[in-house]
Amino acid sequence: MRKLSIAEAFETLLKEPLPLRFTAYDGSTSGPPDAPFHFRLHNERGLAYLLTSIDPDLAIGRPYVTGDLTVEGIHPGDPYPALAMLQKGLKFRRPSAGELVSLLRSMGLAHLKPPPPPATEAPSRMRRVFEGFRHSLGRDAEAIHHHYDVSNAFYELVLGPSMTYTCALFPTEDATLEQAQEAKYDLVARKLDLQPGQRLLDLGCGWGGMVRHAAREYGVHALGVTLSREQATWAQQRIKEEGLDHLAEVRFMDYRHVEESGFDAVSSIGLTEHIGVRNYPAYFGFVRDKLRDHGRFLNHCITRHDNRPTSTGKFIDRYVFPDGELIGSGRIVTEVQDAGLEVQHEENIRVHYALTLAAWCRNLRDNWDACVAEVGEETARVWGVYMAGSRLAFERNEIQLHHVLATRTDADGVSGYPLRHTF
Repeated sequence: MRKLSIAEAFETLLKEPLPLRFTAYDGSTSGPPDAPFHFRLHNERGLAYLLTSIDPDLAIGRPYVTGDLTVEGIHPGDPYPALAMLQKGLKFRRPSAGELVSLLRSMGLAHLKPPPPPATEAPSRMRRVFEGFRHSLGRDAEAIHHHYDVSNAFYELVLGPSMTYTCALFPTEDATLEQAQEAKYDLVARKLDLQPGQRLLDLGCGWGGMVRHAAREYGVHALGVTLSREQATWAQQRIKEEGLDHLAEVRFMDYRHVEESGFDAVSSIGLTEHIGVRNYPAYFGFVRDKLRDHGRFLNHCITRHDNRPTSTGKFIDRYVFPDGELIGSGRIVTEVQDAGLEVQHEENIRVHYALTLAAWCRNLRDNWDACVAEVGEETARVWGVYMAGSRLAFERNEIQLHHVLATRTDADGVSGYPLRHTF
């Protein structure tokens, strides 16, 4: 039986011919020479990642993150064009027993020993049990630290002046990212009907964008909480610089430790994804208890296109959002209602997140050298592939972004909501 080259072995796993060029370190090649993208496998460690990572996302993601697998024809800050082609044209098949034996013989048993995972990879969900049960106080703190405490300077380069890491709202297709983030915050403020002197609680406030907008534009007393120490430090400094100390505050703390209540409004912008579906009753019950009668709640979060709960993919779980979980908007509406809140409005702004991610990728690409200098090439490559892949998922309606607006309606059925929406 003839020993296969790496490129030949790769070809045997495909249902259709490659839409790209592939070259391995043994000199073998596959795919059309004039393909727009050229994948290069540089070394044995990259091959071992491909062979030993059971999950396809990790099989390709690990060597890509380490640089053992590179792609010519794209910028690592924005690999969207290559990912779009792969999703359309790369289809694997299950090899026969004979083909599997030939593959293993050709690749060598030494490559079946898994290499250590890249330094930027978080432990598996099973190993994270030692940090506490999923969504315990300690494990949530570690998950947030893994993603958000990378570097404020890095986030400034990628997110831009708004320092907002949630879906923007583009009033026009040619609006800038900063204009779109401002429009998003203002839409949330108008949905909450914020008025001067009111009190707002912003859960998972990030770098304080909503807190500062509410205080600056609406004269609201705003309290934000985040589990990221880096975010809280940056936000408090910006609040002082903008002269908003008398109205705005950001605390480094778990939302479950907020003692104040009687808020006129509660906003949750990009936190529900980290809560865990099983914890929705407790979370939305917490929100209800923090609101005064007739107060409003706005939940902004990534959702699935259906209502079957799922964890994020293995690559996202290990490199981006440990313990993240997604569900459809129907389940969120149900849980909000079951917690005793009255849903007044629901909206899907999915396409806006695709535009937001495209803008973040442009920022990463344009500031690539500075980003690599700040966090290292592995982390920068993770962000490029994660954001470009997420953009593709939003475009294909695999994931969505929903707003759910609700009121704490009193025992007599009075919600304080007008006859028609005013936003």
